[in-house]
Amino acid sequence: MRVGFIGLGNMGRGMATNLVKKGADVTVFTRTKSKVDEFVKMGARGSGSVAEVGRSADLLLACLPDVKTSVDVFTGPDGIVKHAKAGAVLVDHSTVDMATSKLCAEAAKRSGLSFLDAPISGGPTGAANGTLAIMVGGDRAAFDKAKPALDMMGANVRHMGPTGAGTAMKLINQLLVSVNCVAAAEAFALANSAGVDINTAVEVLKVAWGQSRMVERNGPITATRKFEDSAAPVRNLAKDIAIIASLAKTQKLALPLTMQSKSIIDDMIKKGWTEYDIAGSLMVIEERSKAM
Repeated sequence: MRVGFIGLGNMGRGMATNLVKKGADVTVFTRTKSKVDEFVKMGARGSGSVAEVGRSADLLLACLPDVKTSVDVFTGPDGIVKHAKAGAVLVDHSTVDMATSKLCAEAAKRSGLSFLDAPISGGPTGAANGTLAIMVGGDRAAFDKAKPALDMMGANVRHMGPTGAGTAMKLINQLLVSVNCVAAAEAFALANSAGVDINTAVEVLKVAWGQSRMVERNGPITATRKFEDSAAPVRNLAKDIAIIASLAKTQKLALPLTMQSKSIIDDMIKKGWTEYDIAGSLMVIEERSKAM
């Protein structure tokens, strides 16, 4: 089976690398030619366009930065749906809204193709190590066909249900990421104020009820305050939390902690800290504290 991969950013690069190194027959495309050339040196095939990848792949995976790009790449005039091989399985690893996943799935179905929404979690480290959580929505037979490739990139690959279920699960995950990230930042702000060493606090919290992945991940970054130029920039979380807020409004759900977290994350964007690490939410808390 020939695999196509579109999008070699912070996440896609590690994912595609695992496919190549684990023996998949991979063709890659991204807008930066030098990145394609790197993969050709690894043993992948290079491509010059989305259409070219689409024509060659039985399974086509994409990891893209935002909703608009996903819609364009999958359903646009030069998109995957228009050019994919008959019977191909298309997979979107991007974090989008449920309406976008359903739109892409319907477009694929009209062209005799299968579509899976399969967002990911685990960050660039998980992508590089092949240990991602991959949450998949769509037809079970299409999932079974795609699973050998997904297993090369993830340690926890789950079929969540019909179209949109994978996207819904990712949004649930991102809700917790945003809330836990800000909660950890508040805890670290209190630690700093009380003179408690953050690295020591993290070691204690690992075996206490206050433990969370965001405490463990963000603690060392916070201790060094190396927030700039992160592989997990806050702009990504800001995009995801905006999607969650819109979904909550549609579903008439009150999500008070999510909305408070959104306020902190949005402040980082307003201050121009878009490429800062999500742990940098501590800086907003510190600034708000000075105003008290």
